Amino acid sequence: MKVRFLIAIALVLFALPAAQAQKIKKSQKAGLTQTIAKTEISIDYYRPVARGRELFGKLVKYDKVWQPGANNATVFEISNDITVEGQKLSAGKYSLWSIPGKTEWVFIFSNDWDAWHTEYPEGSDALRVTVQSESGQHMETLAYYFSYIEGKEGTLNFHWGETIVPLRIKQDK
Repeated sequence: MKVRFLIAIALVLFALPAAQAQKIKKSQKAGLTQTIAKTEISIDYYRPVARGRELFGKLVKYDKVWQPGANNATVFEISNDITVEGQKLSAGKYSLWSIPGKTEWVFIFSNDWDAWHTEYPEGSDALRVTVQSESGQHMETLAYYFSYIEGKEGTLNFHWGETIVPLRIKQDK
């Protein structure tokens, strides 16, 4: 009787990690790689879903630092120096953060690329740019995509709900 009890306990303990491993995350992992001229740009992020929620101003507060993604911080990596909204960003790996506003957003590139999405690494900013947001068709699941590529220039869009934030990128050399 005692042996059966111990075997049952062992089976439960070994089954827990397997059950947890099969759990599907609500925010799925995604990635994007784009070459602009000779610069490779890659973005790794998790995609939260709107699920009928009011997003900006409600779920995501205005004028407060927010990580535009879920789970781990969104990682932005570039192989060469670029400019973002006319400001220089050196080749390297960064985490992306933002300060959403009603019409204007601040996007932050942090040197601390290995961060958790709720723990902004204060004091590690490499670059901050201010961008006017736009309205567009509803995007249920957060997405980053390039809507424009020409020569050494491109536009990276952050798009969730009806909010689009375009970031103009240019290869430096």
